[in-house]
Amino acid sequence: MEGMKFKTSNALIRIPASIEITPRQATESTELPGLFPQGVRVYIADIGTDSSETFIRAAKRISDLGYVPVPHFAARRLTTKAELEERIKAMAQDAGVREVLVIAGGLDKPTGDFSSSIDVLGTGFFDKYGIGDIGIAGHPEGSPDFSDATALNALRLKAALGERSGARFRIVTQFGFDPEKFVVWAENLSSLGIDLPVHLGVAGPAKFTTLLKYAATCGVGNSLNLLKKHASSFTALVTRVSPDTIVDPIEKHVSSTSGSAIKQIHVFPFGGIGTAAAWLKERGTWGK
Repeated sequence: MEGMKFKTSNALIRIPASIEITPRQATESTELPGLFPQGVRVYIADIGTDSSETFIRAAKRISDLGYVPVPHFAARRLTTKAELEERIKAMAQDAGVREVLVIAGGLDKPTGDFSSSIDVLGTGFFDKYGIGDIGIAGHPEGSPDFSDATALNALRLKAALGERSGARFRIVTQFGFDPEKFVVWAENLSSLGIDLPVHLGVAGPAKFTTLLKYAATCGVGNSLNLLKKHASSFTALVTRVSPDTIVDPIEKHVSSTSGSAIKQIHVFPFGGIGTAAAWLKERGTWGK
C-alpha cells in the first residue's frame, strides 16, 4: 500500500467521510491507531458473527483511539428487549457511544423480539441512555427485500419518530456506482416529506472482481451494470478502481447546490481499511 497513488481531481468541496469496519478489525487491527483523523465516525458493522460483548469492546477501542464509534444495531439479529437495553446501556456507559446506525439486518425472519428497525427505535432505549444521533438505512436503488413505496413509508415514519423524540436522524445509504441516480434520490427526499441529511455510501478502492462480488451480494441493482461495462478486459479486472469517478460528480453537485441534503460520504472499505484511508487522505477528504 505504501507509495500507492490515486487519481485525484479538483472538486470545489471535499465532503466529509466516515468509514465502516468489522468488530474484529476494531478489536484486533494493529493499523488502526492513527490511521484515521481524530473525530472521524467509524461504523462498526454487524455481520452476524459477533457477540454483544465483542461489539462493546469494539466500540470502546474505537472511542479510546479518538474516533467516534457508530455501532450497528441490526433489528432482526437482536434477541430480547432486555438484551437490547443492556447492550445500549453498556455501549453508552462503558464505551462512550453517542451515535448508532439502526438497520433491519437483512434476515428473512427475526431471531428475537424485533422484526424491523422501527421496533428497535420505538423502545426509547437510545433516548434513555443519551444516544441522540441515529443513522437509518437508505436505498437509492431500491432493495430486493421490499418495494420503493414500503421504503419511502418507513423513512417517513422514522423521520417523524426523530421529530417526536428530539433525536438527530440521518440517512446512511447502501453503496452504489451511479452518482447521478444517487444525487437525484437524495435531493428528491424533501419533496416527499423527508427532510433529513443524507450520507451516501461509496465503495472504497478495490479490484473490479472484489466490487462485483460485493455488488452482487448486496443487490445494488442497475449500477452493477455500470460497473460491469468498465470490466472489458483482464487488465481492468485486476486493476484497483478508484471511487473518484463516483465521488467527484457528487462533490461537484454539492459545491453548486445551496442547501444540498448530501452532507457526507460513507466508505465501505472493500479493498482494505488502509487502502481506503490512503485514498481519502491523498484526495484531501481527510487532509494529506
